[in-house]
Amino acid sequence: MKLSEKLTEERIRIPLAATTKAEVLAELVGLLPAAADPERRRRILEAVVEREQRMSTGIGQGIAIPHGKCGLVGDLEVACGLASKPIPFDALDGEPCSVFFLLVSPPEMSGPHIQALARISRMLGAEPVRKAVAGAGNAAALLEVMRREEADAGD
Repeated sequence: MKLSEKLTEERIRIPLAATTKAEVLAELVGLLPAAADPERRRRILEAVVEREQRMSTGIGQGIAIPHGKCGLVGDLEVACGLASKPIPFDALDGEPCSVFFLLVSPPEMSGPHIQALARISRMLGAEPVRKAVAGAGNAAALLEVMRREEADAGD
């Protein structure tokens, strides 16, 4: 599975309108196809917020990977957003975040969910990639960075 195949320009927001953690979560969930209906959006957001309350998904270096499991999605869904100004996100390093990847999958889907988390962490762990993603001026540019990195990694 390539993350760049799960992510489309419609699922990327640059820049995010959000200025708070709660707004980031809501805005990203709103980009998911499964969240087109307001009631579904509310329930998917609840699942993501519930997971976030257990432990922040701000992994440090300006990156957060909020995620959750919800029976209203049929497959792993991914959204991404970049904030024009870093947003406090209770990250492990205490620094605000500006790069956000959201993952939501069905409750029974553990393998692909964990693999996607690991791929994003690994990809953004490399400083040149992290800077290229953070500096993407639009959705097409961000997707190009991801495709290039996946090709270089042999994914």
